[in-house]
Amino acid sequence: MQDQYSEIRQGEKGAWVSIGAYLVLSAAKLGAGYGFNSEALVADGFNNLTDIIASAAVLIGLRISQKPPDNDHAYGHFRAETIAALVASFIMAMVGVQVLITVARSFFAGEREVPGVLSAVVAIGSAVVMVGVYLYNKRLATRINNQALMAAAKDNLSDALVSTGAAIGIIGSQLGLPWLDPVAALAVGLLICKTAWEIFYSSTHALTDGFDDKKLKTLRYSIERTKGVKSIKDIKARVHGSNVLIDVIVQVDSRLSVVESHRISDEIERLMEHKHNIMSVHVHVEPYMPGAEEEAGKDGTLS
Repeated sequence: MQDQYSEIRQGEKGAWVSIGAYLVLSAAKLGAGYGFNSEALVADGFNNLTDIIASAAVLIGLRISQKPPDNDHAYGHFRAETIAALVASFIMAMVGVQVLITVARSFFAGEREVPGVLSAVVAIGSAVVMVGVYLYNKRLATRINNQALMAAAKDNLSDALVSTGAAIGIIGSQLGLPWLDPVAALAVGLLICKTAWEIFYSSTHALTDGFDDKKLKTLRYSIERTKGVKSIKDIKARVHGSNVLIDVIVQVDSRLSVVESHRISDEIERLMEHKHNIMSVHVHVEPYMPGAEEEAGKDGTLS
């Protein structure tokens, strides 16, 4: 458990790196966007403002998730990460909609000024910075197996793509296509809303105990091949922050002693930890009844 808390503390570094980068870039983009009349760059700047809030929410969630289990939270506080991400998705959606409304109004504003070329330089520089932040957070999230930080890394990558799109719109305006800048701003607004929806969906899926069916089948396959396991009567899994909790009912030879059955349970727990990095596994052992598996449904539960 201490290793998990140590990994979460390492994850805070990635959140701080993101917040620092977004603070600098949002100020630069908004200043350049308004100064050089680029709607795409202004929209990108507001996008980074929402990213500051989202990264701060991830940081707060990581802090709360480090609290040890207590009487009211026997499994710990790891879901604080997921709740923080859910809150961030609402904030991002609000800003995305506001950007779309602003862009829609600009289409009816008549003649518009061509953005200054320096705004394209700011956008390209921002894209390069965000690619660097993405690579840093991705490596860190992979090393400590932190899903919240990995989601933040994916957001970093989308921000790099948004800045690239803003640069394309600005350069297009310089080439005599002034409509390309608001179109790029429209794309930014849509991408903000898309990212918000993806974070909202994954967060609510986890909070309602949803779990990837393909991953569950992989876990089932591993347990079925554990020495001594005759069959699996039932298996369930759910996400708790960045952790996975498994409940499995295995059937073993009815002639085995309690000690021998317990050894099989220990082997399953070791397998889940070393092969799948799952620390919380609840194994219930039942005697194997020949022919009972024929009555089992396709999902592995008895009818």
